[in-house]
Amino acid sequence: MATVEKMPMLQEGYDKLTGELKRLKAERPLIVDAIEEARAHGDLSENAEYHAAKERQGQIEATIADIEDKLSRAQVIDPRDLSGDKVVFGATVTLLDEDEKPVKYQIVGQTEADAKTGRISYNSPLGRALIGRRVDDEVEVSVPAGDRYYLVSKIEFI
Repeated sequence: MATVEKMPMLQEGYDKLTGELKRLKAERPLIVDAIEEARAHGDLSENAEYHAAKERQGQIEATIADIEDKLSRAQVIDPRDLSGDKVVFGATVTLLDEDEKPVKYQIVGQTEADAKTGRISYNSPLGRALIGRRVDDEVEVSVPAGDRYYLVSKIEFI
């Protein structure tokens, strides 16, 4: 039997997924009503409203199943409960790039990642390179734009 892989995530990410699941489940009856209304219009083979509603229903059901799967495998981690001198999931890491310019990232789950806000997935190239590193460790990351080099200058659990 295959083991179920846990999905680490922050409480914020768990809450966001839970909210999205509630929203989608609330949309289910509306889609059923739209299908019934379109069905009442007669010939289904040329009924665009019916086909659009059925397609939307399929999308919603697939998304609900995906979110329920993620939530069932969720392992909620609070970074404030963590400590140590190594980069781990949930840590906020300050790096110095090649120009000595500081950049700050928090290591988060795949569903929470947003590089623009400084949140990178533990599965991303940089996230994988940072896990297990300590302050003053050098990190080399291969990205589409080429190799990048960083120095870990600070590790926080906030």
